Amino acid sequence: MLASTLMLIALLCAGVFIPVPYSEMSPGPTVNTLGDHDGEPVLQITGHKTYDASGHLNMTTVRVTSAEYKMNLVEAVYGWLSHDTSVVQHETLYPDGKTEEEATQENAEEFSQSQESAKVAALKALDIPVKSWVVVSTVVKGSPSQGRLHAGDVIKAVDGTTVKEPTDVSELVTKHKPGEDVDFTIVPAKEQAAAEKERRTPTKTEKVTVTTETSDDDGEARAIVGISAGTDHTFPFDIDIKLADVGGPSAGLMFALGLYDKLTPGDLTGGKFVAGTGTIDDTGKVGPIGGIGMKTIGAHDKGAQYFLTPADNCATAAEDTPDGLSLVKVDTIDDALGALKDISSGKTDDLPECTKG
Repeated sequence: MLASTLMLIALLCAGVFIPVPYSEMSPGPTVNTLGDHDGEPVLQITGHKTYDASGHLNMTTVRVTSAEYKMNLVEAVYGWLSHDTSVVQHETLYPDGKTEEEATQENAEEFSQSQESAKVAALKALDIPVKSWVVVSTVVKGSPSQGRLHAGDVIKAVDGTTVKEPTDVSELVTKHKPGEDVDFTIVPAKEQAAAEKERRTPTKTEKVTVTTETSDDDGEARAIVGISAGTDHTFPFDIDIKLADVGGPSAGLMFALGLYDKLTPGDLTGGKFVAGTGTIDDTGKVGPIGGIGMKTIGAHDKGAQYFLTPADNCATAAEDTPDGLSLVKVDTIDDALGALKDISSGKTDDLPECTKG
């Protein structure tokens, strides 16, 4: 008896004090994109007619333990047994030893990009023109482009060839050999910002020459200049998304639907409580996200009846669907709009449901 008791005490101590390489996810807050958050509207539109919208189009979130948090064995076992939490490998949330500060910064950047893509997708779905152009997204410190190109510079052409997509930039640069010069025709970031503010087309362009160097990554050696290219947009009216303390790209779909609803008469939801998740790109394509199980639980607990689910997350979500929550499969913003039309009209038998496997 004594030996068994001592062994049990030793095991309990080991369970409490020995850390394990796991982290925990749990349901986070859900926010109605059609409503207010912290006293102000989530979606703020000026310069265009808007309409009141009832019902819910809730974006969903996941809470995660911090990068520095050391989970013990007892907590891990409790999390595995709990229905409302998910225990995952620590590196799943913080790969390559990423710090919490680095993860937060990356999530903030993804969140900002998701807002831009949501605006573009919503306006395109409404046939409202959006101007787009290729820009310098980042400049690598110590690279040949540092001090010559800057984040926000608009790339009009490379070696005289007009640039239409971000991929055009890398393709034109890698045609060179390391050590050769590349000529960029750009609109400086300050000029572009001033033109946007004044609602005019920028007129000032500059030619910038950058000497390439050899790539130092694991891929095939190639010529690089040390920048990444992206896409920026000018919208015909002001759209502001106000939602603090949220990161990552997974709210893109629900932001886009909220904007669409506010810019059109009537209610997309017919007053129903719809939640959802999913990334979205400029074309309206919906992408998968992480933590789908925690998001469906959070939406259900808040009162959601329907959950718009990215097609690639459907099988996982369907494995453990909260009672009373209908999972609706969507692959594009048009799919989501069609599903909302059916929900609003009560034609729920036509909804594309998520299934296991």
